[in-house]
Order: sequence, then structure tokens, then C-alpha cells
Amino acid sequence: MQWLIPSIADLIFIALLSLLAYSALSVRLLGDAGIGWHIRTGQLILETHSVPRVDPFSSTMSGQPWFAWEWLYDVVVGQIDKVAGLNGVVFLTAVVIAFTFSWTFRLLLRRGTNFLVALSLVLLAVSSAMIHFLARPHVVSWLFTLICFQIVDSCEGESSETATRRKYSLWLLPLLIIVWVNVHGGFLIAFALLGIYWLSAVWEYFHLKEGRFEDALEKIRAGKRARDLALVSVFSAAATFINPYGWKLHLHIYRYLSNRFLMDHIDEFQSPNFHGVAQKCFAVLLLLTLVELGLRGRSSGRAREMLLILFAVYSGLYASRNIPISALLIILVIGPRLSTTLRSLPPKLINRRDDHPKPTFFHRMQTIESSQHGHLWPLAALVLTAWITFHAGRLDSHELMSAHFDAKRFPDAAVSYLQQHNLQGPIFAPDYWGGYLIYRLYPRTKVVIDDRHDLFGERLLRSYLKTLHLEPDWEDFLREHDFNCVVVPKNSALANILRETEGWEAMYTDDAAVILIRVTERK
Repeated sequence: MQWLIPSIADLIFIALLSLLAYSALSVRLLGDAGIGWHIRTGQLILETHSVPRVDPFSSTMSGQPWFAWEWLYDVVVGQIDKVAGLNGVVFLTAVVIAFTFSWTFRLLLRRGTNFLVALSLVLLAVSSAMIHFLARPHVVSWLFTLICFQIVDSCEGESSETATRRKYSLWLLPLLIIVWVNVHGGFLIAFALLGIYWLSAVWEYFHLKEGRFEDALEKIRAGKRARDLALVSVFSAAATFINPYGWKLHLHIYRYLSNRFLMDHIDEFQSPNFHGVAQKCFAVLLLLTLVELGLRGRSSGRAREMLLILFAVYSGLYASRNIPISALLIILVIGPRLSTTLRSLPPKLINRRDDHPKPTFFHRMQTIESSQHGHLWPLAALVLTAWITFHAGRLDSHELMSAHFDAKRFPDAAVSYLQQHNLQGPIFAPDYWGGYLIYRLYPRTKVVIDDRHDLFGERLLRSYLKTLHLEPDWEDFLREHDFNCVVVPKNSALANILRETEGWEAMYTDDAAVILIRVTERK
């Protein structure tokens, strides 16, 4: 019967997988054009059997050094797109997201979180993470962050045979890092977690007294944890050099993340705007954290919990792209603490009667959830969705999956017009459309710019933004770079001024985009 009855974690997995694969959310997952150049990069790697080191997609940076630092993810989505198209890319993303949050729920229960508290926190985390529900390699970093947290946190606790086995699991981290560094730049989170737990161990070692036998033993354990974490950190750092670019990748990432202009002008690196639904859900998590800390006081938590909360809160407030990982870390820390706080509240305050300690509905659900070890239904949902994905989104004669780029968001009809009329030469479009154009037009046509901001750099992006926003000297970019075709949103300021500029003429217009070409080129 345990195999036939799905757990709540199983239901979370099935619900998220179904919503992301079969509903309108599948189109939302393709709301970022960057997946277009990720797919084409992967297919280029599969064709050439080598990781690209120069830019193959743009005319402005053609032949210039390029770091395809997410190449392993690109290979996976490139192959999946060959076999199953965009349905396959959406399927992969949906599986990763669904597994991440269903596993988070189970981790919360294992860490002693009340069933209702765990369910509420996971729903808040899912709602917060929806800001970045996109088919991009960062979703893999969500899962890897969870794995890293579980490995590092499991080494805390009493010294026993189980604790010893868990200590050896630390040595899985360098192997995880080898994969992570070739999938996404989020591998830096692993070192933040290792640093937090190492500082916590060092803090405990120097602040524990040796007057009592138990304290002396705990001090010895803290010292061992600190040494183990330091050694694993060294090997994990060495593992980051196992990538196609070696130490040059580290220098490139440092220059990218330390460039103030790029950080101030890339949307996903901006601090969150709390008027959005996802941001409001994240704000609720922050308020719950403040309430919990206020109720229990700072002395009730260990150093690692305080450091984890500080790291998660700062990361989420610094950049909106960090909200999903920040939400995951926050609920993993405050979940057990909130449950302990609720149990310590006066019985009348939470409508609990100690004279008749009958198990509540949620207590019974938690007991059932802990006893469930079979995962038949999520496995069945996974197999069924995979079958539909790799059969053109159809089950029998019914189309259930139809992943595609939103024609209202991307210039679908305009690009089809370009293909039909065989217009040659580089195409200028906003950077947020560049990846879509690469997906549709590569290798026949190159783009002028796309959203690989680390490739184009500050100087070129400054000039591009002047043109896009019609700032002084906005025509410089048009004169400096050789292109004769512009594809921009229909009612954008650039489209309106080019219509009135001598030498440019609108060739095609629809509700989403307008195509403008140099008149001399047309003649």
C-alpha cells in the first residue's frame, strides 16, 4: 500500500511537473531568449566535438574570445532539442524544478519541521522562485545548491557511526563541483556554504569551554569539522579548474561580476521590485524570518544558522536572480526553528489542549509522510511526460504539449518574413531578442548583439544602450557597425525615430515587431 499511496512530496512533484509541462507555464519557461543561443551552442559542440573559444554568433564580436562557461548544460539541451524540440527543453526544466521543491519539502520534514509549516514554506518558496522559472542553466544551480546544503549540513551532529559516514559524504563535493563549474556560474554558492559552516565550526571550537565532559567532546568534534571542511574546500577549489578554460574562467567571472556598469544595467542583477507577486512572497519569507528571530532571540540559534540567514537575505535583496536560492536556504533554516517556536507557545494561544493530547490531522499526515518510501506515482508521471515529450507532445491523437516562444513577446512573424525573403547580413535587434534570432537564423545569419553581456563588455554595451534609449550620440552605434537590417519592437522609440530618419525604411510591421532596412541597400 505504501507504493500505491502518494506522499505530499510526490504530489508536489507531480503538480509542478504537470503545470510546467502541460499548461501555459510551459511558454513562460521559454520567456528568456537566452535559451536559444544555449541550444545552438550545444549543437555546435556536438557537431564539432569541441567547446567554442571564439564567438560564432555575432558580427560585432566574431572571432573574439568567448567563454561558453555553461557548455555542459548547452550540450544537454542541444541534444534534447534535436530529438524532441522545445518540448524536450521544457520537460528537462520542469523535472529539475519539480524535483528541487519536492525534495526541499522532504528535507524540511527530516529536519524536524512541522508538516503544515513545511508545506506553507515550500509554497512560498515556489511562488518566490517563479520570478526565474525559465529554461536556463540557473535552475540546475537550484538543485545543486540543495545537494550541497544537504551534504554539508548532514555532517553536523553527534559523533557516531552515522556521523562518520556522513563526514565521508563531504568528499562528494569536489565531484559535484566538477559538474557544477561546467554547468553554471552558481558553483560559487558551494564555497559560500562551505565557508559558513567552517566559520561556525571555528566559532564553536574557540567558544566552547572544557569544564564539562560534554563540552570538551563537542569542542573536539567542532575542531574535526573545521579541518574536514577546510580540506574539502581546498579540493573543491582545485576541482573548479577542471573546465575547458582553466584558470582563465575564474578571471573572466571575476571581471564580469566586478564590473559595476554591467551589474547596474543587467536587469536580473538589479535589486527586486517588491510590487511583483513573486517578490511579495519573498518579502513574506523575510518577515517570517524576522518574526522567528524576534520570538526566539539570537541566543537560540547556532552561528551557522545566523550566517546562513544573513547570506540568504543579503543575496536575495542584492539581486532578483538570487531570490530562488535565497528562498530555499531561508526556509531550510527557519522551518525547524518556526516549528520549535510553535511548540513552545502557550497552549491557549495555538488552540492546543494538553489535557487531551489527540494527534491532529497534520500530525497524522506528518507521520504518514515520514513512513512513505515508495514513489510510484511521480515515477509514472515522469515516464508518461517523457513519452509525450519525445512523441511530438502527443498522447495518441491529442496534443498535450506545445512548448514555443510566445509570439506576443518575440518577433516570430518578423523572423519568418526574414527567412522567406532571404535577407542577408547581420541583424540588429534588442539584446533580449538576440538569443531568439540565433535560435531561428543561425548559421545563415548573424546577430549584432544578444544577451551574452560578459562577451560584449562595457564599451560596446554603453554604445548600444545609447542607441536603444536614444541618448545623445545614439547614431554612433549604427555608423560604427556594419548592418543594414533592424528588428525592434513596433512602438519602441528607436523604431519611431528610424521611420523618420533619412536612409531607413520600414519593410515589415506586425503587432510585435517592425523590420527596417537601409534604403540604399534595398535599392
